[in-house]
Amino acid sequence: MKNIGIIVAIKEELDEILEIMKEKKQKKIHNITFYEGKIENNYVIVVQSGAGKVNAARTTQILIDKFEIKSIINVGSAGALTSKLNIGDIVIANKLVQHDFDITAFNHKKGYVSGIGDYVECNNELVERLENISNNIKDETYKIIKGIIASGDIFCTEIQMKNKIYTKFKAECVEMEGAAIGQVCYLDNIPFAVIRSISDSPNGNNVIVFEKFIKLAAKRCANILKEFLKY
Repeated sequence: MKNIGIIVAIKEELDEILEIMKEKKQKKIHNITFYEGKIENNYVIVVQSGAGKVNAARTTQILIDKFEIKSIINVGSAGALTSKLNIGDIVIANKLVQHDFDITAFNHKKGYVSGIGDYVECNNELVERLENISNNIKDETYKIIKGIIASGDIFCTEIQMKNKIYTKFKAECVEMEGAAIGQVCYLDNIPFAVIRSISDSPNGNNVIVFEKFIKLAAKRCANILKEFLKY
């Protein structure tokens, strides 16, 4: 039996998904706890990777190696890079970029990864399904868009960095894991998608905003995921 893998970075995101999960049992591998169970009509493996690209990539590979996985969904929070996004809004990635990956010394663009390219593309079928689900959600308190998500090993707080990432990559939001998860999935030929809810916007003081709204962002992602897993 093949499962859908679900990867989050932090405890608040994990807790919201475990709330909608049934038939839970735990399995620990290399000191990482994997939760096996069911959400709606799908069997899932849920895991908290920890923050950052190395943690995310390590966890993704273990998930693929140790369980029968048919696809992987990364959900969690993100910082808005554009003024059109507000707290609680959702971004469904069509592709991702590592904004801090830099081999421009060898005449490559910023973000270019050898063997991958400038961006890693999400699975079209999964993205289309998420878009269709989004179109059926009747909640005017937040919006759902599709776009580029940037990942890097920095919790972005500076307005200058925010503007630089947006200008360079035209990304809608920034986080710390999605592109690394995507790279591993791409190399292992596993379909993947990334869903992020806005918890803050880099402005020099967004750590406080993040801590205030992380639970809301996590709940919004869990709600989208629950709808997705009905089918």
